[in-house]
Amino acid sequence: MHFLSPQLEDYVAKHSEKEPELLRQLHRETLLKVLQPRMISGHFQGRVLSLISKLIQPKNIIEIGTYTGYSALCLAEGLQKEGQLHTIDVNPELVALQQKYFKASGYEHQIVAHLGNALDIIPNIEASFDLAFIDADKLNYSRYFDAIVPKMQKGGVILSDNVLWSGKVLFTTEQKTDKTTQAIIDYNKKLAADPRVETILLPIRDGLTVCRVL
Repeated sequence: MHFLSPQLEDYVAKHSEKEPELLRQLHRETLLKVLQPRMISGHFQGRVLSLISKLIQPKNIIEIGTYTGYSALCLAEGLQKEGQLHTIDVNPELVALQQKYFKASGYEHQIVAHLGNALDIIPNIEASFDLAFIDADKLNYSRYFDAIVPKMQKGGVILSDNVLWSGKVLFTTEQKTDKTTQAIIDYNKKLAADPRVETILLPIRDGLTVCRVL
């Protein structure tokens, strides 16, 4: 589902910060070589992530769902000089592409890439986080969120992607909601009611929830 017309989406992109050349190259290579390329954050959402990170100026960031590394590089733009970004993914086939662009970006020494199950990895990362980005398998969103919250600094921000799920969140039981859609519906309800955070759901791209840890 397109929430804005292609013309308006184009207008929004043209009147926002330009996409850095390295990220443009990564976007193109993802489109050409990787399955399900629409999973990439892309120009507009990438600039949103970059600006949020620059506003927060995090010392430590955690990202669940590296994919080809586009969003990690956007988030890294706001890191403090000695800061680190921990990014987690389960797909070994994407590691070479990720590392190619991490090395070219100048953030290579600030990005720690983990390969494996995020629920196993998160407890073993010895850091507290100022910023988190959840963009992995939707069935585990609630579990990722609960694993991250205790490791967040007070006032830290947790971002969750794809929370409108192409508009399927409006489906009812009678419309035979699939497991993934139901997981997103349940996740959105959870975040809106969770006393540990204050939450706003933004209709950016496929939906981006911003939670501030209390």
